[in-house]
Amino acid sequence: MNLKSFILAAGCLGLSAGALAKPVEIEDLAKYPAVSGLSMSMEGDTIVGTVWKPGSNGEDTAIASWDISGVIDTTKPLAPMAITPGNDRMSLVSARALKGGIVQVVGRQAWTGPTVGCLEGRTVGAERTFVNKAYGTDKTLKDFKELFSKPSAKRVNAAMEQCERLQASTSSIRSVLPLDDDHILISRFQDGANRFIRYNIKTEAETVLFRQGDRAPVLLDGRTSEVLATQRAEPDGSGDYDIEYQLLNPASGSLELATGLTSKASNRFSVDVGGVDDATGKYYVITDKFSDKAAVYLYDIRSQEFDSEPLFQVDGFSVTGVILSQRKADFNALVGFSIGGPTARERYYVDPEVGGVYEGLAAAFPSLNVSILGYNEDMSRVLFSTWSSANPSSYYLLVDKSRVAVIGASQPWIDTASLRETEFVKYTARDGLEIPGFLTLPKNWKKEDGPLPAIVLPHGGPWSRDTSAWDSSGWPQFLASRGYAVLQPQYRGSTGFGRKLWLEGDAEWGLKMQDDKDDGAAWLVTEGIAAPDRIAIFGYSYGGFAAMAAVVRPDGPFQCAIAGAGVSNLAKLGNNWSDNRLQRAIQGQTVKGMDPLANADKANIPILVYHGDRDVRVPIFHGKDFYEAVRRKVKAEWVQIADMPHSLPWWPDHHRKSLSAIESFLKNDCGPGGL
Repeated sequence: MNLKSFILAAGCLGLSAGALAKPVEIEDLAKYPAVSGLSMSMEGDTIVGTVWKPGSNGEDTAIASWDISGVIDTTKPLAPMAITPGNDRMSLVSARALKGGIVQVVGRQAWTGPTVGCLEGRTVGAERTFVNKAYGTDKTLKDFKELFSKPSAKRVNAAMEQCERLQASTSSIRSVLPLDDDHILISRFQDGANRFIRYNIKTEAETVLFRQGDRAPVLLDGRTSEVLATQRAEPDGSGDYDIEYQLLNPASGSLELATGLTSKASNRFSVDVGGVDDATGKYYVITDKFSDKAAVYLYDIRSQEFDSEPLFQVDGFSVTGVILSQRKADFNALVGFSIGGPTARERYYVDPEVGGVYEGLAAAFPSLNVSILGYNEDMSRVLFSTWSSANPSSYYLLVDKSRVAVIGASQPWIDTASLRETEFVKYTARDGLEIPGFLTLPKNWKKEDGPLPAIVLPHGGPWSRDTSAWDSSGWPQFLASRGYAVLQPQYRGSTGFGRKLWLEGDAEWGLKMQDDKDDGAAWLVTEGIAAPDRIAIFGYSYGGFAAMAAVVRPDGPFQCAIAGAGVSNLAKLGNNWSDNRLQRAIQGQTVKGMDPLANADKANIPILVYHGDRDVRVPIFHGKDFYEAVRRKVKAEWVQIADMPHSLPWWPDHHRKSLSAIESFLKNDCGPGGL
């Protein structure tokens, strides 16, 4: 189909306001996506991604490849040239097309055994967790071999060897080195340290470029693999750290301390070295050192100075990165900027060719967001996706800048016409702090219809954020399609909305951070959206902590709480925050406030607690202990989900069990008579 036809067709997709809405079925969210995680090779001849395992009806995954090197018939969906599933022990969960015909595939399997301190969780004893392994193959997806795996050069000890086996999945591609046909740049944990290696994709020969000690490379030259920037944390003797950056000085040819980038770790400035401007030799630095929201500045290592004005900034939101060309013809040229707006995927293109293609695609899909996922040298092949908060991703290929081929939709069985787009909102907390939020409402509801039952849905982290993109958990639309108003508050302590909001959350767990959720509930009532006696709180991970905190806080606005994989014991969390000493020192000291478990005797509303038994990030004792502590005080329900880890991706049965428990609890057990 040509691009003009797509524009005309997209304009005719609107539905009448009277269209009947219906709930998103649990089964619709439980299945794996039909197609997801697509990427295109640098040459533009192959696409790879994840699809359903044939015959599994969404119960298992496989890896697929599409040959796009020849003439493409855009009148029908592109068919994969190869589909390869995993086996009984290992699922294939992601794929990435590299170059030279090489495809990287990642497999994942449940694993029980000692982690010897190398994975999340305990440092001794057996752990129920998951491990990943990277494989290499070609676009036929027939022959697989372990990719980048190499044993230690010498035997250190049994624990270290076990550690390397477990961390095989941590071998990562740092650059595809677009100007080099034979090599890519990888990092791998080996002999007790991360090594940065130039890897020959044809011969598998390796050259170690850098062995990470106290300095970690944060920028490498895509032409030469030379280290351009490093970071290290230097103890200052007071318990704090100086975060130092070294940048390659083109005048001296050596790495030198960038004094303008140095700051105290406790200040938590965001500093990201994003690349080098070839014309001036200055570095692109994305930082919030000079404003509440991050902006892009140019920094000159020779003069040790930032430019006086930012190169790029956006009112109200942070700039999250610079986009540099990976094409041979204009390698490293500035293409555009990424912006952390409501969707967190906004792009501003300064390259006229890429920007022109983007604008054309955006015009073809006026009611959706567009993401360019990859393109070849002459942009005759452009892989892109469309999506919104009410539309899971669909994938397409733009051919010769004029025709569009359909690849597939991730969840085509979901009736998106019954869903309503999420709104970006703001409300004021009781102390005057402005709180951003995301509001998802039932499809056809209007204020004249009267207030709704509502769910306050705080995100995990808490150093994280929500977006107005399609939520991979499915929770906002799952709940809204059942008649609930859903507010996702970006409470103090959230990242992505400026330093002030972020830092205001320090040591306020269960205190002012919790006030922000309560104040969000009050805002829903004031706006005429929610009925004051029909509001619940549901959260996962840190959000589960917030749900537990709501149970023990007096005079709260919630009729019940649902805590998934929630933290209940701040003392134990603080002692085991991370294996990284710097993270413990910086983030660990912010984990203070009201401890739900210590206040379990004050429980006053019903709660559903659910937890996976392969969760090593928030061990299952957090959920069990809190349930046991409150079950004689209030109505409490405990659901243990077999083989479920902390983070996505979850197996279909994990979704079925958790969503069924959530739906039933809200309907039947939330306050008197259900929500």
